[in-house]
Amino acid sequence: MLKQTLQQKMLQKLSPQQIQLMKLLQLPTVALEQRIKEELEINPALDEGKDEDDTVQDSIDSNDYDDDSQVSEAEKEFDYYEYSNDDDTPDYKLYANNKGKDEETHQMPVTGGVTFHEVLEAQLRLTPLGENKMNVAKHLIGSLDDSGYLRRELSAIIDDLAFTQNITTNLNELQDALAIIQQLDPPGVGARNLQECLLLQIKRKDNKKPSVILAREILQEKFEEFTKKHFDKISKYFNASASELKDAIAEILKLNPKPGNSIGEVSKSAMQIVPDYLLTIEEDEIVISMNSRNAPELKISRTYANMLEDYSRSKEKSKSQRDAVMFVKQKLDAAKWFIDAIQQRQNTLLYTMEAIASYQKEYFLEGDETKLKPMILKDIADIVGLDISTVSRVVNSKYVQTPYGTFLLKSFFSESLSTDSGEEVSTREVKKILQEEIGKESKKKPLTDDHLAKVLKQKGYNIARRTVAKYREQLDIPVARMRKEL
Repeated sequence: MLKQTLQQKMLQKLSPQQIQLMKLLQLPTVALEQRIKEELEINPALDEGKDEDDTVQDSIDSNDYDDDSQVSEAEKEFDYYEYSNDDDTPDYKLYANNKGKDEETHQMPVTGGVTFHEVLEAQLRLTPLGENKMNVAKHLIGSLDDSGYLRRELSAIIDDLAFTQNITTNLNELQDALAIIQQLDPPGVGARNLQECLLLQIKRKDNKKPSVILAREILQEKFEEFTKKHFDKISKYFNASASELKDAIAEILKLNPKPGNSIGEVSKSAMQIVPDYLLTIEEDEIVISMNSRNAPELKISRTYANMLEDYSRSKEKSKSQRDAVMFVKQKLDAAKWFIDAIQQRQNTLLYTMEAIASYQKEYFLEGDETKLKPMILKDIADIVGLDISTVSRVVNSKYVQTPYGTFLLKSFFSESLSTDSGEEVSTREVKKILQEEIGKESKKKPLTDDHLAKVLKQKGYNIARRTVAKYREQLDIPVARMRKEL
């Protein structure tokens, strides 16, 4: 039986302004610059630059109408004074100076490099191919990932060509086109797996050199043993001496497992991280400033504010005028909200960084990683009076430039760990010690996770082997067997 009941619920709903602020908080400096450019393009009521005068002249009273009957309800809600008088309006609502302490101009470097896909296509154009095979080869190049591998099945690519480009081909033609791509530079592109990638490269080396010959045979016949570093099995299989095996392995290690990156890294190396904060030490005190050099100064368009003023003075208010003023008000509202959100973003970022610097003061004064205290998002959220989710948005994408390097804010957060003496230490401190111990180990007999756990226990850090393995993986350090060298 159907029943109709009343139910009261409390729902939390974010306003458009709050949503806009949340989105802006996540943006790093460079992305913010682009976002502001986009807003300037779509909202004519938002201007770039600083007002020449401090106030907007000739304040308008919204009630100055002779014929109130001609004014719609929507118009009655207009507060023309709000848009035309700066005296009672906070400065940040009409003007946002986003420059930080550092006033010199810094620009992101512009790279003139090209992607490896473009490099391959340029080489392909020099190859005498028919139109159909050329189009097939270009499609294959477009299917390569950033590392230079073809991860998709050839049968799926045949279907793609048929449906998207109306090109009919078969497996043999596709394999022929792939073979042509695999002859292009850098060596190894177009491979379907790591083994094929390394073989494509080793085949281009001196085939008469003993170490190259053995290296090729290892990759062809004992690739799995090579990846697992079972050198004893490889040596026995090929009846190779230790020195011969060492030379062959050295040849393999010279190869590039990600050939696509050899070109892509040129562009990446030219780019740099633009820090969102600058942290300096002056007379044993931490000084923090916002680095917003890439964000232009913003203001409300004087032209659009004057449009409202002119409308309020007008004796005759036609429908077209009312429609126009509705549009103007919407744009002015959006501009004010955006400037307000930018300022709130700046304040939130600054408060968060100041709280982190205060919490980790000892580290920032000395630069010693062992001085980092355990710190979680809630610690900072409680200090600044913000939600944990808001703090998370800030620290996950913002960088700070310090005297010791440029760091992602997230890197200063870590869980706590108790030592045998009962002292609370940061897990980052434990990871640093773990990294140092692995760095000192004999590469012929690297330390296992069990051994590392014992070493840490001797230093007062009583953690389990599985925790050691977890920290080691977080540091991108392979297991002992994979760290072993001949």
